[in-house]
Amino acid sequence: MTSLDDVPLELRDELTAAELDPDHIWDLVARAVREDLPDLATDDPTSSSTISPDARGEAVFAAREPGVVAGLGVGAVAFFMLGADATITDRVPDGTRVAKGDVVMRITGLTQRMLVAERTALNLASHLSGVATATAHWVDALAGSPTRVLDTRKTLPGLRALQKYAVRCGGGVNHRSSLQDMAMIKDNHVIAAGGVLPALDAIRGRHPGLPVEVEVTTLDQLDDLLALPEPPERILLDNMSDELMADAVRRTAGRVPLEASGGITLERATRIGATGVDFVSVGALTHSVTVFDLGMDLVEQP
Repeated sequence: MTSLDDVPLELRDELTAAELDPDHIWDLVARAVREDLPDLATDDPTSSSTISPDARGEAVFAAREPGVVAGLGVGAVAFFMLGADATITDRVPDGTRVAKGDVVMRITGLTQRMLVAERTALNLASHLSGVATATAHWVDALAGSPTRVLDTRKTLPGLRALQKYAVRCGGGVNHRSSLQDMAMIKDNHVIAAGGVLPALDAIRGRHPGLPVEVEVTTLDQLDDLLALPEPPERILLDNMSDELMADAVRRTAGRVPLEASGGITLERATRIGATGVDFVSVGALTHSVTVFDLGMDLVEQP
């Protein structure tokens, strides 16, 4: 296995510009590679038996359905890690909408090593493209409304940064990435603290300047928060009907951003957008996403 220095500087800079840590990506890809090659001293028996180690070839990554691609550069790290002596060309930018059959990336290098890296690269790019595509469906459904789609912390362990990146590629907005980015008062915190206001006071007393979001389930709770001299920085409307959300928007009158959550489906997107809420958070963008169908095929040599 090679080192991060073997990844082209251009790709490392690209990851950094996308707010991804190249060292984190390298470690993640290395763990994925070890799933396919638990014993790094022993190579893939299929590829090593059927392909000369010196043979060179070309392969294309192509979309097998329409959607939005993301993570192609992340997946490409596997080819450099496994010593494929790879050259990547024709890679479309992450966030690009593609049609079925579109070539999204082309790779030339040592054929045997390319095939060893294939599944790792496809697993990452297919999953992240699935997240981006699902997000784009929400963006399209909310078009023309003021509502933006948010992700959540309901992410696959270890993949949060990548999944949230894919949400951005699909046109969505990131919610907090960690518990420390924003305080979020939900029902369990209210019970433990003895009420919404004691919980809010405790957080502001201990962490002044930290944004706070408070979950409400009724309009009376919303009114109590709006009556405060300093309302929370965001209010989450949990499991409210479209009618109640529209009423909440009228009562708030733009004073505090409102986020809809709970029981949210794509079929409701247009109606939710019509209520005028600022955000809708959708855990399914990351916790239940369907992978995007990408394939890698060797180009037959004449």
